[in-house]
Amino acid sequence: MEKNQLENSQNALDNAELLFRAEEVETAISEMSRSITNELSESNPLVLPIMIGGLVLAGRLIPQLNFPLQIDYIHATRYRGTTNGSELNWLKKPEKSIKNKTVLLIDDILDEGITLAAIVEYCREAGAEKVLTAVLAEKILEQDKPIKNADFTGLTVPNKYVFGYGMDYYEYHRNIAGIYALKE
Repeated sequence: MEKNQLENSQNALDNAELLFRAEEVETAISEMSRSITNELSESNPLVLPIMIGGLVLAGRLIPQLNFPLQIDYIHATRYRGTTNGSELNWLKKPEKSIKNKTVLLIDDILDEGITLAAIVEYCREAGAEKVLTAVLAEKILEQDKPIKNADFTGLTVPNKYVFGYGMDYYEYHRNIAGIYALKE
């Protein structure tokens, strides 16, 4: 099964459309860091990358946030290696206290927003004073989403299956420097 997924993922990459080159993505991340710094530099936030997709963005973004902050992480998923979501599965909740904190959630993409909305709600129920979201990509969708827009967004992408810079295709290509879309 894994060999087929590897072959399918390579085929998908070979036939994908490049939406954003690495330089364009890095520029967007730098712009996000400036916006986040303007908003949060005095708040001593708790930064929570959402695994696994938020890992790459967090690694590029957090070093550009030149103010006091704490870092933990959160891992909840609906996909489990597939391209269709199901019920939310919590793999790790933060160990640091969220109570009375400003929380910045970092994720790869705001797609349908179901997972991100559940994580935001978890943070609020855990007593966060303020919860903000930062995503590398926000997908343009026709339907309503539980989270209409992220607080900080790097790029917008069309309503296509996208991967690269943390976003995966069957658990592959998160490490690709650039954002690609499957051709229809």
